[in-house]
Amino acid sequence: MSSITRWTQYAIALIGVVLIGAAIANNGRKPAMARSEGNSRTTLAAPDRVKAGQEEATLSGGCFWAMEAMFSRIKGVQSVNPGYAGGKTKNPSYEAVCTETTGHAETIDVIYDPKVISYKQLMTVFFDVHDPTTLNRQGDDEGTSYRSMVFYHNAEQKAETEQAIDTWQAAHPGEKVVTQVVPFDKFYVAEGYHHHYFEQNPDQPYCQAVVAPKVEKFKAHFATLLK
Repeated sequence: MSSITRWTQYAIALIGVVLIGAAIANNGRKPAMARSEGNSRTTLAAPDRVKAGQEEATLSGGCFWAMEAMFSRIKGVQSVNPGYAGGKTKNPSYEAVCTETTGHAETIDVIYDPKVISYKQLMTVFFDVHDPTTLNRQGDDEGTSYRSMVFYHNAEQKAETEQAIDTWQAAHPGEKVVTQVVPFDKFYVAEGYHHHYFEQNPDQPYCQAVVAPKVEKFKAHFATLLK
């Protein structure tokens, strides 16, 4: 074996060890920093998102990669945008939100056809696919950017969200829901590379360790709601 080939194989092996070690050290946590290409961020007012016959649900339940992957599979859901909401910083970047200084949570904005899927059904999914009892945390992802929130768009959504919380707590005696239920204000669309992230990066370590199991559990629990 030539010295060039030997050193090439050694370099490949070393890179593999480093990548495996990084994944283990990360312990399933979402990467705090990411690429920044395609970082066009906009604030969309309701008329820009919702067309006639559509309705909107804006939800925070931890990692928006996982939330988008699950909600985009629901029949009647016409679009899911990952983004940021709940804070004061204007036009926040992913990197800024990860510092936990912007007040924003990772959020999805769901546009759906209420003739096919109801807001009540979306609430049932929402409270099943994340843990509404852990304050500022989902699994190993910790910080206010991972807090549980519902941004209601009208009084009916507020009432149905509160009813969903009551139903969940009745089924889980002794547990306390910490989900914040607040009126919708602003939603900032995330950088382009976050959109369809799981579909485009299924082999990424966090996606394999965290997102994929969530999606499979969701599919098993809500088979009748899948597209």
